[in-house]
Amino acid sequence: MSYTHILVAVAVTPESRQLLAKAVSIARPVNARISLITLASDPEIYNQFAAPMLEDLREVMQEETQDFLNTLSRDAGYPIEQTFITYGELNEHILDVCRKHAVDLVIYGNHNRSFFSRASCSAKSVISTSQVDVLLVPLAGE
Repeated sequence: MSYTHILVAVAVTPESRQLLAKAVSIARPVNARISLITLASDPEIYNQFAAPMLEDLREVMQEETQDFLNTLSRDAGYPIEQTFITYGELNEHILDVCRKHAVDLVIYGNHNRSFFSRASCSAKSVISTSQVDVLLVPLAGE
């Protein structure tokens, strides 16, 4: 099967390069498009007493996340069509992007090694509700 638009769920971690490399290896032979999606941390979960500083902190975290995506895109060795930074439930945003942007493959990383951990991983809701193929890539444990 050949794919036309691949969405890679990345995090601000070195393992994201592994996921993007997998996407490039699938996309390059068929000239498919690649987009990236990530979840930005919401500073409100860190300190609910720092309300006056939250907006500044949110802006800094957004900039750092965008810088990470820009670096990842630049170093990919393949054009990245679009990047998405989301807040809240990543899985819901992945499904939404798939619908709105004609994505036909989602690549998701998994740190879990045991069968039971894999069965309950965060990708489970994407896998169970997705209308497109989902490739779960095992990543090195932390």
